[in-house]
Amino acid sequence: MADGIVTIKKGREKPIIQQHPWIFSGAIENAKDASPGDIVTVVKHDGTFLARGYWNAKSQIQVRILTWHDEPIDEDWWRRMLRRAIEGRGIKNIAYERGDAPQSAYRMVNAENDFLSGLVVDRYGEWLVLQALTLGIDNRKGMIARILSEIAPSRGIYERSDVDVRGKEGLKPEKGVLFGEEPPEHIIIQEHGIKFHVDVRDGHKTGFYLDQTDNRGLLNNLLSSDFDGPCRLLNLFSYTGGFGLQALATGGAHGVDIDSSHAALELAEKNAQLNGFHLNEHGQSADYIQADVFEYLHDAVTRGEEYDIIVCDPPKFAFNAQQVDKAARGYKDLNLNAFKLIKSGGYLMTFSCSGAISADLFQKIVFGALADSGRQAQILKHLGPGDDHPVALTFPEGAYLKGLLLRVY
Repeated sequence: MADGIVTIKKGREKPIIQQHPWIFSGAIENAKDASPGDIVTVVKHDGTFLARGYWNAKSQIQVRILTWHDEPIDEDWWRRMLRRAIEGRGIKNIAYERGDAPQSAYRMVNAENDFLSGLVVDRYGEWLVLQALTLGIDNRKGMIARILSEIAPSRGIYERSDVDVRGKEGLKPEKGVLFGEEPPEHIIIQEHGIKFHVDVRDGHKTGFYLDQTDNRGLLNNLLSSDFDGPCRLLNLFSYTGGFGLQALATGGAHGVDIDSSHAALELAEKNAQLNGFHLNEHGQSADYIQADVFEYLHDAVTRGEEYDIIVCDPPKFAFNAQQVDKAARGYKDLNLNAFKLIKSGGYLMTFSCSGAISADLFQKIVFGALADSGRQAQILKHLGPGDDHPVALTFPEGAYLKGLLLRVY
């Protein structure tokens, strides 16, 4: 059972009762016998049980709730919750086949949204990648890796806890093997029939933007169904070419990938070659341009360029509420220039992954950009992550990725 007791101030217990998983420092009256990273019992001011989670006084979020039931948080509890998260993706996803064939990749554990605050686990074929984002998870990652090795067999479990958010928990970045073998330099996965080299040791996030899998499939369908002849796709913040490769897969489209990282663009080109896409006279199957996206868009407007489809998937601009106004200006600038570059009847697929920017606010920002551009547009679809990235109904912050598919005139 839990050792420490955290008492909530009178009148501040409502979010806990409504099963929000975070308790901020301002809601806490006192904490007794609470050690950093340890399990604590959360009670009302009169001592009535509320929840149980783990404690970290160094964090603004001082308690991360794991259960709202009066039950022990022991190894059996972790095994049950991990199995529930994995099986929630479908029992077929637990198994894999060894060999040289490309494997599927997906999120297995989605932190608070799977009621396992601070824990992310992704599968890339024969390997699992784990992120311990909080002290409570960091203290238990060895146990978690052992349980995962039992219920979700793999050749190895690799840690990618080299993220800035750990600093708020008083933790340093860490990465390395937690179980089994070290993954190779690149793991080859397959998504919608396209192969990708994934760098799980040093790539963005855990190696790949798994939350965009369904949206890349949507783009593939759009390119296949709506364009009889050649078309041009501009892929902004392209990383290793995920959206751009969808253009090449249709055979009649030409992709232009823009990213500030030379290494990412090299891997994007390697991915194109892996799939055997036709190379042009320069030895490329698309254009790979290292540039600042904001500057590139401004210059492209000046040059009078035109594209049939633009995908704009920028990194997080707003990490907190104080950065929302600045982020909004950035999103508006990107979308304003994107609207200016799209041919009449073309498409814009635009995203924000900033949790501090709501879907409603993002749509208003894009509307403002449209109004300034003098164009017209229709919303064809509201976009978000796939089913492997569920969002807990009691944790709206989990809906960080939002997007719009627009037809532009």
